[in-house]
Amino acid sequence: MGDEARNLDYLFVLKALDEIPFGVGRRLLIDFLQGKKTNESIARNRLHLKKSFASMAYSKDEINSLIDNLLMNGLIQLTSINGNKFWKVLELTAKGGREISNPSLYKKKLAFNFRETRTMITEEDKLLFDALAGFLHEFNDGQKKSTTSNKKHILCIAGAGTGKTTVLTKRVEFLVNYRSADPRRILAITFTRKARQEMIRRLSGIGHLNLVRIETFNSFCEGILRLYNNLVYDQPVRVVNYRDRVMMINKALSKLNSNINGVINLYFSYAQRRGKTDEQLAHMFMNDCFFIRDYFKFRNQQIEHSSLNVFDKTQEKIADLVFGVSNYIEAYMKKHGLRDFSDQLIDTINLLDEHKELIPEFDHVLIDEYQDVNSSQIRLVDILSPENLFCVGDPRQSIFGWRGSDIGYILRFEEKYNDCDIITLKKNYRSTKHIVELINSSIRNMGLADLESALGGEKDIKLLGFSSELAEFEFVIQCILASRTPRNEIFVLARTNRQLNELSEIMKSRGIKHVVRSDEIRKKPVIRENHVTLATVHAIKGMEAEMVFVVGCNSINFPCKGTEHPVIEMVKMDEYDKEEEERRLFYVAMSRAKKSLYLTYSGRRPTNFITKEMWNILEERQVGLEPKANIKGNKLSANLITRLHPPRF
Repeated sequence: MGDEARNLDYLFVLKALDEIPFGVGRRLLIDFLQGKKTNESIARNRLHLKKSFASMAYSKDEINSLIDNLLMNGLIQLTSINGNKFWKVLELTAKGGREISNPSLYKKKLAFNFRETRTMITEEDKLLFDALAGFLHEFNDGQKKSTTSNKKHILCIAGAGTGKTTVLTKRVEFLVNYRSADPRRILAITFTRKARQEMIRRLSGIGHLNLVRIETFNSFCEGILRLYNNLVYDQPVRVVNYRDRVMMINKALSKLNSNINGVINLYFSYAQRRGKTDEQLAHMFMNDCFFIRDYFKFRNQQIEHSSLNVFDKTQEKIADLVFGVSNYIEAYMKKHGLRDFSDQLIDTINLLDEHKELIPEFDHVLIDEYQDVNSSQIRLVDILSPENLFCVGDPRQSIFGWRGSDIGYILRFEEKYNDCDIITLKKNYRSTKHIVELINSSIRNMGLADLESALGGEKDIKLLGFSSELAEFEFVIQCILASRTPRNEIFVLARTNRQLNELSEIMKSRGIKHVVRSDEIRKKPVIRENHVTLATVHAIKGMEAEMVFVVGCNSINFPCKGTEHPVIEMVKMDEYDKEEEERRLFYVAMSRAKKSLYLTYSGRRPTNFITKEMWNILEERQVGLEPKANIKGNKLSANLITRLHPPRF
């Protein structure tokens, strides 16, 4: 089947649900699509006469994957029948019905939107590389081209481990020392304080490079607002801190005649509360309320119900609660002179729109992590309107669509800047060739060029199945205890905070030193000597370790069926393919590993994100470790560990 037809194959599933006159389970739907007349329900209801019967020559796993995608993107839904919440069937949603007549989901896929171009190295480039041999001797041709290109608009597609931070800082050095650029008229924008500090460290002490402005979007906006506070506000305004947030939540709940314990029980389901403390849940609720406020502010919209997908009375109560709190927060912050990161950005944009004479002038603007920019950040860059714009990013690692990031800006860069250079960095200097081969296979259908490994190394990648999650955690712990790898070079990555919390408790009971990096904690701890790092995949992006465990690699977590943020799932964010973003998240998790990568799962089978091609690369083992061993603290036999992981122990 051609690529164009495969892009639209999900329509067969939608059409089948539209034709079948009642809700169906997965098994019946798959049998219907595959044309199995032996299914009793198909025969009894004469479904074989329907137009969509036998319309797909796909395997069960392939159709299951399509169903998951449609569920995540809200085109179909699971509905309880006969008042039995455990008996659910698949039904077409109104959005799914519209998709049949006007297909658009396939247009959100990365492969549809992006065609990676080959990096052209001209004879002129080669002469320049030779002339700057002392300056560029450590770089490959793609990195050299990124550093020295004289185009006014440049997009550098930098895959995992290809040295994007090195290229970014080297280009700044090149502009100042070889193109006589004024360092005071160069602005480099990173996304995190850690990345900003790293760039400052690399550039300090090199000529006049300490004069270059290196900022995050937040710090850049904060600096402008401090200079022109009186033009924006009628009172002194400061950035909201954690204590302010907690205080505002408590005041809002008091005004709504509620308390945090009641809120936790309403807002989170039993499954969402599992494995978390009340303090963690309260923190998550607080973050979600501020997220909703920021979400609507970025879109210049009122905080109101009509922008939510609400399906039942419980969700209606949750919406009432969150909107009540969010509107209170908005009013309180205005009254008491408080602003957060979204206010900084929006207020800066409004200021510079009204006072064009205050727009700071830069000859060169360089932006890191361009795949994660949102519409407001792009608006700010457009206002700055630098003559030269250099952007670095990787569509493969776009994983923050749920937070408002828009992958479209990196995909449509060439549309916006016609006469641009698009330079691709493919050489991975982080991981062994076996790990690079695996991660390439995981996203091959997204249409991006494969990375090439610069490293050899022994093959140490495995897929390991367990009878239970507790057994899975026990295996990870025993591997850590037996490993000679420095503890700070070991990551254990999970899709959800709940998994991290449960594993952390077990590690505490065994005296295993570790730090937890999650989406919810106030300050992300740094990696510490002799400490294992436990992290959600979102929280570990941009980091690497010699040994990486990715736990929970089953269909529950990849793609993640549930959510730890109820109201975020209710927001109408249809701008991206949610299932494809989950696949990219799996890619990001695996690409953190330098030498050893272990994918573990419990249940009958691993995630469908593991493709047939990946199965051929991985070594799968079923490990029959009973959960009781975890509770008692028994160790795995030395023979088993040696058999599973001979290279490292």
